Amino acid sequence: MSDLPNTMKALVLKNEGYAETMEGPSLDDLSRWASLEEIEVPSPGERQVVVRMALANVNPSDLHYIKGEYGKPREKGRPAGFEGCGTVVAAGEKARGLVGKRVTVSTSQGGSGTWAEYAMTDMAAVIPAPDGLKDEDAAALLVNPMTAWAMVDLVAEAGAKSFVMTAGSSQLGKLIASLAKERGLHSIATVRREEHRSMLEGLGVGTVLNVERDDFGAMLKEAMKQHGPTVMLDAVGDKASARIFEAMPAGARWVLYGKLSPEVPALPNLGQLVFMKKKIEGFWLTEWMEDASAEKKQDAVRQVQQRFIEGRWTTDVAAKLTLSQAPEKLASALEGMNRGKVLLSC
Repeated sequence: MSDLPNTMKALVLKNEGYAETMEGPSLDDLSRWASLEEIEVPSPGERQVVVRMALANVNPSDLHYIKGEYGKPREKGRPAGFEGCGTVVAAGEKARGLVGKRVTVSTSQGGSGTWAEYAMTDMAAVIPAPDGLKDEDAAALLVNPMTAWAMVDLVAEAGAKSFVMTAGSSQLGKLIASLAKERGLHSIATVRREEHRSMLEGLGVGTVLNVERDDFGAMLKEAMKQHGPTVMLDAVGDKASARIFEAMPAGARWVLYGKLSPEVPALPNLGQLVFMKKKIEGFWLTEWMEDASAEKKQDAVRQVQQRFIEGRWTTDVAAKLTLSQAPEKLASALEGMNRGKVLLSC
């Protein structure tokens, strides 16, 4: 550690634990939740690495977390941020072989966040980035691409030929759309703006429904009749999601993996859960990564990386900010998240 500075800049959490509210992944003022501070550079334990961060990603899950709305409690004084990319510059005894490697970084228990000049994590939570993989793609490799891969696998393993995905115009929605097309699955995507329709249809989405249109109900009914989707991959969790689920056929599964809307959905007819054997469940990538076999994870990472290298997938970037710019500019930059990711240059 002698060649590293003693201190670093980081966007540090201001609050502890969980919140009692659910505002959703929007941001009006970063200073309510995190502040730019000069803190000590972490020292790695036996299995840990310290990564000099190049780019860090800003995901909806990050916003839920800093607000105390995520599935793990906040740690006051800890840098925020779940993923990014950079170069390993220090390591514990068991991780020495990673020093000097450019890697995709995800956080781990006992580590620190990626919204910082340096991040510390377990050696198992970094993935070497091959030549040809751009920093922008390496920084956003896990939360969206791996979730897309895992959930399309879920659809295929369920034996479904058709499925619904909400927030179809999101970065994750576009990844799911292209992957589903490759696997011969019919996707039904929901959007809230008509201008998103042509983009999704160009990616191979078979059916696009605008939940804001007056004829949404009639179009939903027709889509259910024609395609009979039995899985809904839902990032929104609002009344429209509940309405879609109620219209789906017997045996349908509502898989909730995000909560973009603060709206509380009205549950559908509960009798459907009994007499039509419908199910409501959650998906968390962290659990999938823990439960999947090493071979399955390695194959998924390899194929995801290759899609980015070959240009079949790309990370749309709406804005890049430095850590110093984030307190003032992150909230406004996030207003463009429909156009792509917001990245922090560390």
